[in-house]
Amino acid sequence: MSEGEYKITDTRGKFLQAMKGGHKLKDAAWTSGRVLLSNRRLILAGNGGKRTIPLSKINGMSGRYDVNQSVASVSDYISLEFDGDVFLVSSQLEIDEFEAKLYGAMLNQSMILVKHPAVKGGVVQNTDWERARVKVEVGEVGIAVASGIFIQLELDDIGQVDTAKRTVEGETRTVLEVEHSEGSTSIQTYISGKSRRCSLLGSLFSKGEQQSKSGAELSETEKEVLMALYTGVSAFEIPDFLGMDVDKVEEIFERLIELDVLEEVRKRREVSLKTRGRNIASESISEK
Repeated sequence: MSEGEYKITDTRGKFLQAMKGGHKLKDAAWTSGRVLLSNRRLILAGNGGKRTIPLSKINGMSGRYDVNQSVASVSDYISLEFDGDVFLVSSQLEIDEFEAKLYGAMLNQSMILVKHPAVKGGVVQNTDWERARVKVEVGEVGIAVASGIFIQLELDDIGQVDTAKRTVEGETRTVLEVEHSEGSTSIQTYISGKSRRCSLLGSLFSKGEQQSKSGAELSETEKEVLMALYTGVSAFEIPDFLGMDVDKVEEIFERLIELDVLEEVRKRREVSLKTRGRNIASESISEK
């Protein structure tokens, strides 16, 4: 490896090229081999040869490219987009772990600008843009702000991700508007920086957004509990408010925690809505 380059992971896996020059390769077939990731490149080595992908050229990691049935049958691959080509990679590592290592190799310690909180509980805040650094780990993105604040964005708590043009330090720049939670309060954090960094972070946050919006099969009673919490009824008041038995409410809380819709605040079953729970409750209220 070159000076300053170091290995992040070296594992086995399978890979293929799904698009070349913007055109789908419908006869693409998986090749088994070695998957080596450093802080500068990804190396895919199989019996047919070796392909080196500089991390600096990857401009996207989103979506599926099921160019044929062989590809569609694999659920845990990562799509790498660069120079009009797309490579699909599936490793022996858990998909979330490999994805975090790959995003981390491209984003860790990179400099961004953040405004936190930009919006809190629906109210725009008078906060300034600050410089910060990124740290990607499995299931979360940590942002260390120069002022000493540490922002922890759990991917399964991302509610909505929007892209907008805003004035940042006197210039019009692309800004990611990321909705998440702090306790039971809805927060928006604004993120700006170099276009590639914003693109990669946007891709990662969008995966979390889709995860939090994935449907959960809930009964009408469970939805009523969520709607009550959403409108400000405390967890302790739910039985009286809905006219339900305390043990039944406890059972519902237990199930909603298992579904990652609620999080337990303390053992006496004080709970608060997660982003996914707010989404379901808001949709249920709209349907009434």
